[in-house]
Amino acid sequence: PAMASPPALQREQQRAADIIRLLSLYRPLLDAYVIDFFAEGLWAQLPPAWQAALATAPPQQLARLLGGSGGVGGHGAAWPLSLLAFAAAARALAFRRGRPGGTPAPPCQSRRLHPLLRRHRLSQATGCDHVVDVGAGQGHLSRFLSFGLGLSVTAVEGDSRLSAAAEHFDRELLHELGKLGRPGKDGGPPHRRRGRDPRNPPRPLTPRAPRHVSGRLDPASPWGEFLLPPTPPGSGAATRNPLGGAGGWSGSGEGTRGVSGVLVTGLHACGDLSPALLRHFARSPDVAALASVSCCYMKLSVLTEPFPSSGSHRGYPLSSWVATLPGHQLSYRARETACHALEDYEGRLRTGSGTLRAHGYRAVLESLIRAADPGRKRPGVQTVKKVHDLSFSQYARLGLPRVGLDPATIPLDTEAVGAMLEQQHKVVAFFSLALLLAPLVETLILLDRLLYLREQGFQCALVPLFDPRFSPRNLVLVAARTPLDTVLAGLEQDSDEDEDEDSGRAEPPREGQS
Repeated sequence: PAMASPPALQREQQRAADIIRLLSLYRPLLDAYVIDFFAEGLWAQLPPAWQAALATAPPQQLARLLGGSGGVGGHGAAWPLSLLAFAAAARALAFRRGRPGGTPAPPCQSRRLHPLLRRHRLSQATGCDHVVDVGAGQGHLSRFLSFGLGLSVTAVEGDSRLSAAAEHFDRELLHELGKLGRPGKDGGPPHRRRGRDPRNPPRPLTPRAPRHVSGRLDPASPWGEFLLPPTPPGSGAATRNPLGGAGGWSGSGEGTRGVSGVLVTGLHACGDLSPALLRHFARSPDVAALASVSCCYMKLSVLTEPFPSSGSHRGYPLSSWVATLPGHQLSYRARETACHALEDYEGRLRTGSGTLRAHGYRAVLESLIRAADPGRKRPGVQTVKKVHDLSFSQYARLGLPRVGLDPATIPLDTEAVGAMLEQQHKVVAFFSLALLLAPLVETLILLDRLLYLREQGFQCALVPLFDPRFSPRNLVLVAARTPLDTVLAGLEQDSDEDEDEDSGRAEPPREGQS
């Protein structure tokens, strides 16, 4: 396949280098844990001019800083140019994230898997007649693709219990379709019941269930044998490889004969599963196209040495280019930050939500925990429900026993505790600064994968799926062995139709996106 034009490839490489340079400048902020705010004096680590400006910034002003909409001016100290430049650079280098400002889509990620699959564009353009959904879970996406779009689908899931649940849901849906009667009124398959705009008539449902395979993806195996046994072992063994090759599945159980190509997809494939999908796509001749949506970046495997060996199976970095850039390493905390929902927090800031005090409460609690037991650091405290409705004393009495401490032995109403609680707005401001870097880290990780595929000579692009307030991980990495121009050219029209459907607004793409 033709590679990206040299200027486009150079711009993507330069973007990666610029992101790493910016992240290196603000590494202490990126690697900081907000719960350490009081215990480790994080506020004092900010430049004095930033402290003066942020100390008086109301939540709505911080929201404008995060969203980049309108000015950030307001009451209080003038904002230093270095702070404004930091925010502007972080926003400029990050990939556009979709449709802010629209109405969040209904909670059905499978239906929102974009025109790429809903309109069959990717499968038709690449000649795929079979979809393999890896990390299928309970099969929601697989059912949508098979019953809703009529595609031939194999669902691969590493947890045999989830595969069993998926098959149960399939049987329930087949039973319901049977009660409706297989043929529709027009002689075709039964239609969905849908109270929608008459301009968008319901699509017929196909009584065709996906095939479920229990097995875990092995990134180190040859492409012909990529499945490991499921966990826990299920009643049905992981037999033939649905990606094709010797013993591969074609829908008829006869190897790959009759299959013109396989489209592999992973919707919110966790941690190393997404990089494994990319590697198998790169070395599997029968895999014609890939559509991957990632999540849980903190679970990626990384190597500590500056220049890891090319034969390793790390989750980050994948590309040779990023691996050779000084400072490309991302800590666990940095990768965890990339998973945060910036748009959700921006919304809380705009409304001054009481939930903003959660980080402040936890930071004060961390200070008390370390004072009582200096050897303990960031112990896990299970989520306290409706923390915004509680006083700090009520919160602490619920939280301390969860880390093995008796609230009766720890003073909760001291002057020191009161002084920390009066600084909760600073905790919110500090976390907002760190959150500005979250889309930047995600962009670097996805750009690394894009460059990895470019280096292999594949066509690829990153496409926003849906409103990021509905699902923060909303960027799909699309790759194919044939040119994607036709697929990507049709997305604008399809996105306009979806915009009418969801009352959202599309953002213009950036380099590497479509």
